Amino acid sequence: MTGVRPTLSRRLRLMGIAISFSAASLLASVPASARGPDGIADIAEKVIDSVVNISTSQNVEAKGGGNNREAMPQLPPGSPFEEFFDDFFKNRRGGAAPKDGDKSGEMQRRKTNSLGSGFIIDAAGVVVTNNHVIADADEINVIMNDGTKIKAELVGVDKKTDIAVLKFKPVKPVNAVKFGDSDKLRLGEWVIAIGNPFSLGGSVTAGIVSARNRDISQGPYDSYIQTDASINRGNSGGPLFNLEGEVVGVNTLIISPTGGSIGLGFAVPSKTVAGVVDQLRQFGELRRGWLGVRIQQVTEEIAESLNIKPARGALVAGIDDKGPAKPAGIEPGDVVVKFDGKDVKDPKDLSRVVADTAVGKEVDVVVIRKGKEESRKVTLGRLEDNEKVQQAAAKTKDDPVEKPVTQKALGLDLAALSKDLRTKYKIKDSVKGVIVTGVDGSSDAAEKRLSAGDVIVEVAQEAVTNAADIKKRVDQLKKDGKKSVLLLVSNGEGELRFVALSVQ
Repeated sequence: MTGVRPTLSRRLRLMGIAISFSAASLLASVPASARGPDGIADIAEKVIDSVVNISTSQNVEAKGGGNNREAMPQLPPGSPFEEFFDDFFKNRRGGAAPKDGDKSGEMQRRKTNSLGSGFIIDAAGVVVTNNHVIADADEINVIMNDGTKIKAELVGVDKKTDIAVLKFKPVKPVNAVKFGDSDKLRLGEWVIAIGNPFSLGGSVTAGIVSARNRDISQGPYDSYIQTDASINRGNSGGPLFNLEGEVVGVNTLIISPTGGSIGLGFAVPSKTVAGVVDQLRQFGELRRGWLGVRIQQVTEEIAESLNIKPARGALVAGIDDKGPAKPAGIEPGDVVVKFDGKDVKDPKDLSRVVADTAVGKEVDVVVIRKGKEESRKVTLGRLEDNEKVQQAAAKTKDDPVEKPVTQKALGLDLAALSKDLRTKYKIKDSVKGVIVTGVDGSSDAAEKRLSAGDVIVEVAQEAVTNAADIKKRVDQLKKDGKKSVLLLVSNGEGELRFVALSVQ
């Protein structure tokens, strides 16, 4: 045994050395994004000179006599912020008292100021910020981290993503930052926000990615990064960095009952921003792809009615007569599940991928029609930002000249479309089907927001012309053991939507 112990001891020491080397190599192989906040100071020092303050001013009409003064926040006596806010609001009012002889009713010109954040993406002087930071500004200035103030020009804006691009002439060399890949962000990954909160100047905060692809109903292309990094008023337009020093988002808004950060901040992902910025720099405007369809969510009930498992895709509720989808053979009732090789899980997916696709590109669109997948080739058109969204006509409550003959089905009072009913509910002549004249308040139809004046165009993807057709088809679906029936419903203007109702 005495001859064995040194060998064993030596082996243990060798194993210990091997383990320590393995731990070191393992730590080195872990990406910076997973190592925690140790590198925040280094990253902040590296990129902070690329983050700028955006100062804007606007001349507005205001009544004279000093009656237009903006309300200053109520602060506790002796508050350390009292002097700060006093100076801030004086500056916003222009700082000058009314001159003798001014009349309180006269309209005068005065200048209002606002501040936000931005970041340099090109050493030639190209800056990215939010559209709402510079909206309606008469003058825009970029303020560097060292306090240098330089006048900037607007290159272009995209209101739908709230992104703007500015250009200025640097008075000395400046540092630019690069976009990272926001698609590679993971939940819990550390991120850094740098900006100009409450006009206090460059501030650094850190937090984690709380969620991705967040839809908060701010626009048609919502896919925000949610972070708990402290973001406040004035941070808008500032960058959200990963721990590689790359911009992965543009801080755009917060949700807060107090107006200050409560850990619910949202940034436009860099993948979206980079594409928008490229087009604004190239064209001065956005040129988005256009499919020419109206789409809606595929609910579990609709999926069951269409024999789609699991529920997925974007249901085509209507086709624009002048859009590219119509000549390609796409029809109402089709469910788009793949576009240009990319899976479509819901309507937002389709909206985003179509918008990001080049105008004029021919793409393959895979749809499910009556339970079977089919492929269509579509050459995308261009979505015009100034296109008008049609509004449904208001419904009148005047009594018709003749009382319509109605039948009941699915909790609905149904009648044939007559001239009097078209006049009463303002139904266009092009709309065909069976009109709803009443809805049982306790029915599934009421819960799905069907109302008097709606027109049922199809039942189970078959056209209907009278109430008897509807009742007959509903009875047949019950016999077949179906749990729900899919209705194609039109409003008075001809705008279509699908509604699935229980037949039980």
